[in-house]
Amino acid sequence: MIHIVVASNNPVKLAAVTNGFTSVFSDDIILHPVSVPSNVSDQPMSDCETLEGAKNRAQNARREFTDADFWVGIEGGVEFLDGKLAAFAWVVILNGNVLGSARTGAFFLPLQVSALVGDGMELGEADDLVFGQINSKQQNGAIGILTNDLIDRESLYRPAVIMALIPFLNPTLDFG
Repeated sequence: MIHIVVASNNPVKLAAVTNGFTSVFSDDIILHPVSVPSNVSDQPMSDCETLEGAKNRAQNARREFTDADFWVGIEGGVEFLDGKLAAFAWVVILNGNVLGSARTGAFFLPLQVSALVGDGMELGEADDLVFGQINSKQQNGAIGILTNDLIDRESLYRPAVIMALIPFLNPTLDFG
């Protein structure tokens, strides 16, 4: 039995962790969701800030609940690239002294959403406003809305969860 503390109560993030871990390990898993701060902006505006938020969430979850096998932080963020706003997320997984991290794919947001986020609104709120949704960040998210649910937030995050487990699957290799 693998005990995993996930630094979120968001059902999309919990599903991504569940599906990612069960793809990698044959053991049964127990998830313990916990709400902890990211210690970064509510809407991280760079790749570095988003990664820092995911690390902070995993570390804060470990401080709050010390009895687990893994601690997982997932942080969604955006960054302006070539004048356009790209969205993505970072996943950080801790276990003992090992840290695994991986980023999701990135995609560009429409200008209507980008303008609202650039003015200080969180991405999920901007999506809801522009697309007439309610609480899309706990459902399909911008990626689901923009791809007609061909890719939703869970399916975007799941490969990053699996990639963040690479150091744990290869314990004889040094990942720094």
